[in-house]
Order: sequence, then structure tokens, then C-alpha cells
Amino acid sequence: MSRRIRTILLASVLKPLDDTRMYEKFGRTLAEHPNMRVHVAGRAAPMPPHAPANLHAHILLSGTRLSLARLQAQRRYWQLLQHLQPDLCIVHAPELLPLTLLWRALGHNRRFIYDVRENYALNIKTQRVYPAWLRGLLAAAVRGMETLAARFAARIILAERSYAEELPFARPDRTIVLENKYQPLGQVLTRATPVRLVPGQTLELLYSGTISELNGVFEAIAFTLSLRKVWPEAHLTIIGYAQQQELLLRLQAAIAATHGAVTLVGGATPVPHAQVVAAIGRSQVGLLPYHSHPSSWRCIPTKLFEYLALGLPVAIPNNALWGALVARHQAGIVVDFTDASKAAEVRNQLLSGVFYPAGVPADAFWAAEGAKLWSIVETIE
Repeated sequence: MSRRIRTILLASVLKPLDDTRMYEKFGRTLAEHPNMRVHVAGRAAPMPPHAPANLHAHILLSGTRLSLARLQAQRRYWQLLQHLQPDLCIVHAPELLPLTLLWRALGHNRRFIYDVRENYALNIKTQRVYPAWLRGLLAAAVRGMETLAARFAARIILAERSYAEELPFARPDRTIVLENKYQPLGQVLTRATPVRLVPGQTLELLYSGTISELNGVFEAIAFTLSLRKVWPEAHLTIIGYAQQQELLLRLQAAIAATHGAVTLVGGATPVPHAQVVAAIGRSQVGLLPYHSHPSSWRCIPTKLFEYLALGLPVAIPNNALWGALVARHQAGIVVDFTDASKAAEVRNQLLSGVFYPAGVPADAFWAAEGAKLWSIVETIE
């Protein structure tokens, strides 16, 4: 390449400093080269131990997502751009695109990459987080900003293959897909394969990651309670973060009513990823009780890659994309999380299954995606 990139800034507002994609995958991959100075900016969170010496953290947001601190995060981001003068900026949030475009316009030979982690406009229109009257306006504003940014970005990175078809600004010649595959922070937890479950053992079920209705957290509880009727030793751990206070209160009430069948870890606060990985290692079945919703149904959840890489048998809904991946590695079963009458059938499927007969799949790991990330960085002039 004609110009060596020495300082790289990775930035988001709501994603924590120890975010699995921004820090663990992008940040640590780029920091593997000692001549790189990598800076990660995001929401306040404890940095994982043993971070590379050339990887530095900067807090953009200390308050809640709906506080004035979110506006102050924009000022902090601008100050950071001026102070670091990065050779390359990788933007992980659309709300940072306006200042990134301004920074690029006011300087010479400034480059940025836009990492599209979600189909934001679609999510805004379909997830009912915002008032109905605001959704269309906000979705149009976000899509317009993304389209403008795509004209000036050195590259566009997509977290999902489906986004290449969904996003009109994702030009094939400027776009590459880097999926959210598993990047171990240290030694990979080894689980003996093939995996077989035996009757009478404590069946530790796991729901990990973002806690939300669309991701099926209440279905996970109902599924556990129905399964306990035929497998009394079944227990569910819910580990993750719930952004909506109202949902968290309902969840806590639902868990209290299970009388010990369900344990919540986190909930009100983000959980370090290392703690989530440890929970995967202690579990026997990972649950993915997602609703059939346009914002997630064509995406592969990060947790599915994590479960596959760590050899955890999974229970998934009838999703063709996920089903093909799970079937290829004999990694789990397809269930109807809403049908309590199928509990005995689910139990028999779990006990008769021989999971991961060929071992954990190599294509669930980040290594190949990391190599593609480097190929992007090295070609930016």
C-alpha cells in the first residue's frame, strides 16, 4: 500500500468498550500488528484484562442511552478525532456519521470505513421502539445519512450477508461481509465431542445476549417450565442486558414466579463477555427462541456462532438459514418454543441426539473474517 496506516480509531456510542465486535474482533485483530496504534471509543465498561499494549480505550458515553450524555458523546467524539488525527476511522454507529463526514471534509487524505452492524432503518420502522409518527421520519433520516456516507467511505463492511440485498447503498465493489463469528480472547474452552445428553442429569439451559421480547426471553422461560414437567432437573440461566426498564421489571416478576427454575445474571447492567463465555461452558443447551421478525430473521445471531464454536448443542426455531447451519454440523434441534405440548418430544430429541460428531466447526471462528479485515485495511490508500 502507498501509505501505512498507523493510528486507527474504532468508535460507537452505545456499544461498550469491551464490545464483542468492535473490541474483541476488530480491535484485537488490528492490534496484533505492533506498528498499529488502535483506539476504541464507546460506552463506559471495564476493559478486559490483558488488553494489548497498543490498544487504548476512550469513553464516549457514561450515562443512559436516553440521557443528555448521549449528546455530549458527540462532542467527545469530535475532540477525539482532533486529538488522535487517525489515519483511518472505523465507524460502528450511524449517529457518528455526520461528524465523521465533517472530519473527512476538513482534512486531507482522511479515510473512514462504515461498519453496518444492523439494518437500522428497517429496525426503526418495525421494532416499535419509537412512536409511530416518528418511525418513518427517523428511518428516512438514518438511511439518507448512510447513503451519503457510503459515497465517501473507503469501504462499507456488512455484519450480515443479507444486508447486501437489503441496503441500496451497499455497492458490491466497495462492500465486504464480515460476519459476527466467534473470536476467543484466550484459550478456547474445550468441550468433549461428540456431545450426548443423559437422562437424570441437571439440564442447564442458556439464554445469552440482548434481553428483549423479540429475542424471545419470555418464550425461553415458558419453554423451560414446560420441559421441567418431563425433565425436572432443567434450569435456565438468562445472562445479558435489558435496555428497557419496563421489560426488565416484567422479566424479574416472571423469574420470581418460577421459584428457582430460572436465574438472571445481569439484566440491569451489561455483562462482560468473558462471563457469558463461561456460562456457555457450564451449559448443556443454548436457546435461540427468536420471534419471526424482519429485523432478525435473515441474520445469523452472534450467539449462534458462539454456541457452535464452543460445542454447545442448540435449540432453534424453524428458520431455514439457521437450520441449514445447525444441520450441517449436527449441532442441535429445531423446536416450537410456543408449543408446551411438545415437551416430551423435545426431551426425546435431546436424549437421542449425537451433537457435533465431527467436532466443533472451524467456520464458526473469526480467524478468516479477521484476515479479510486486514485485506481491507491494507488496500486503503
